[in-house]
Amino acid sequence: MEQSLFTRIALHASVPLVTRILIFLNMLVFVLMLLGGAGFWHSPNTVQLVWGANFAPATADGQWWRLGSAMFLHFGALHLGMNMLALWDGGKLVERMFGAYRFLVIYLISGVVGNLLSLVIQGNDAVSGGASGAVFGIYGALMVYVWFARHQMQQVEFRWLFLGALAFSALTIAMGYIVPGIDNSAHIGGFATGIVVAVMLLPATVTSHQALRHELHWVQWIAGAAWVIATFWMLAHLPTPKYRWQQELAIQKQVQKLSLVDQQAQRKWQRIVLEGQEGNVSFDDMASQIDAQVATPYEESFEKLSSLSDDPKLPSAALLEQAKAYALKRSEASKAAAERLRNIPFMPEKPGS
Repeated sequence: MEQSLFTRIALHASVPLVTRILIFLNMLVFVLMLLGGAGFWHSPNTVQLVWGANFAPATADGQWWRLGSAMFLHFGALHLGMNMLALWDGGKLVERMFGAYRFLVIYLISGVVGNLLSLVIQGNDAVSGGASGAVFGIYGALMVYVWFARHQMQQVEFRWLFLGALAFSALTIAMGYIVPGIDNSAHIGGFATGIVVAVMLLPATVTSHQALRHELHWVQWIAGAAWVIATFWMLAHLPTPKYRWQQELAIQKQVQKLSLVDQQAQRKWQRIVLEGQEGNVSFDDMASQIDAQVATPYEESFEKLSSLSDDPKLPSAALLEQAKAYALKRSEASKAAAERLRNIPFMPEKPGS
């Protein structure tokens, strides 16, 4: 008895190469993030942003590579495990159906467009990441392949695969509207993109019947037109960043530098005072050292902090004002101490003392 198309695909027990590589890369990034300070069960947004999560103030500020990097970031072991299980289950079929190259194209484009739609829908309100958009694209591609290959499959196989993929996608998207914290826009964007790209990349061997080729021809035209319209819509509705991410990073960096300046200045102050108590330096020398080694670094930090953006929408806006006030206060206090030392009258030693 001749085997059906699905049976021939399913007989391959091993997981194809590209699917294995994608699973490995996602797990590798997760381990590296753990070593970099991320949590096992939950990773804070600050860590995710450093590693390339999707976030309007950063992504729309010119860091468009985040649409791709966010596909490999996960917010915890459960998030990673669920996505990798779905990728393993769907990828081992879809990669054999479309071939390694087409499979990878579907995966990557679905993930990127899913993240783009997430950016448009969520705007400045969420830090997002995960492979789910790309995974949903794989299940959309699975449905396309099974639909056009239905004449080469047994009816039970067609219903099992098509309805199974549809039920998985529908239930997961429905869950996204119930459970908070799920990026449903990335799911929907990835799923729709997977369908469109799969229609465009469908292998010729699937549409052997003339009726199917005619059907595919019209579907491709409709899908292509919908793709163009959707792309222009997303580009036209890209969010305006609430603030510029580079400005926020500049504040955080300069505040960290002020902390180092403060530590060094405290140590130098103690050394100068100790040398003065031991009588190794004059008051004028002490004053000069305080000016050069304590007051000047604080003053330079104040000037650098003052040159940064004071946009009140920046998360670190209040921190910036506090840092400026602290640097100025320490600079002025150090200069005042140096001036007092210079005004201490010189006391010559008594004869015979």
